[in-house]
Amino acid sequence: MDKVQHFTSSDPCVSLISGHYQSFEFDRHYHLDYHFGLITEGQQAFASQGERQRVGPGDIVIMPPDVLHDGRALEASGYKTQVFSVEPHWFHDLNISGSPQGELAFTHNIIQDPMVFQSLSQAYVALCDESISQLARDCLPYEGFSPLIERYGQNRIRPTYALGKSDLERLRECLLAHLAEPVSLQQLADLCGLSPSQFQRQFKAKIGITPYAWFTRLRLEQAVKLLKSKVPGTDVAQQVGFYDQAHFSKAFKHSFGLCPSQIR
Repeated sequence: MDKVQHFTSSDPCVSLISGHYQSFEFDRHYHLDYHFGLITEGQQAFASQGERQRVGPGDIVIMPPDVLHDGRALEASGYKTQVFSVEPHWFHDLNISGSPQGELAFTHNIIQDPMVFQSLSQAYVALCDESISQLARDCLPYEGFSPLIERYGQNRIRPTYALGKSDLERLRECLLAHLAEPVSLQQLADLCGLSPSQFQRQFKAKIGITPYAWFTRLRLEQAVKLLKSKVPGTDVAQQVGFYDQAHFSKAFKHSFGLCPSQIR
């Protein structure tokens, strides 16, 4: 049976997810944040950037923002994972990624390093322990991630596309400000100074999915944040543009493997 739990940490930029996935399969999707998954039991398979991978206990899976990927269990018993969801600017704010002009990247998206795994795992367990002091909780994310960044992190400039990073940031800001409103392809194309057909073609070439699928995922990612801040599920559905609660619950469960009411 699939079991997924979301937790908040003392740092609003760092969230935690505990998952035991058996039958649930992730369709191709992306995240707004970095996701660092620690595989604790079982075997997982996923495809990302044209490659199929499999991971098992002790592996660290790194998914940067906006990278399309899927995921499924390889065995009937499923797999268990502990995931850190970290907002991109957190690394820059702590000066953990070096120059603010660069973008945090990693030498591999699968890391096999017992010391780094243990450091992150200990931080994860401690962040879930409400009995530890506030100061300790505040320091844990930085302490836990330092070995990973020091050994495998690097600054990278993204390749240039006709539709650039600034365009995506502008699109994201606009859509986040109008999640509950109808949005047309023409509006999005106008933001980038392109025709609708040019926009669709360049967007798909850069991101790998349609603007509509990207916007839907953006709505659902924002819904998670609102649910974690204890906004009632019916209000969340309306705030992110799902005017039908049943449609919202179905889309949410399809994407995350649990119902909106199970987020805490």
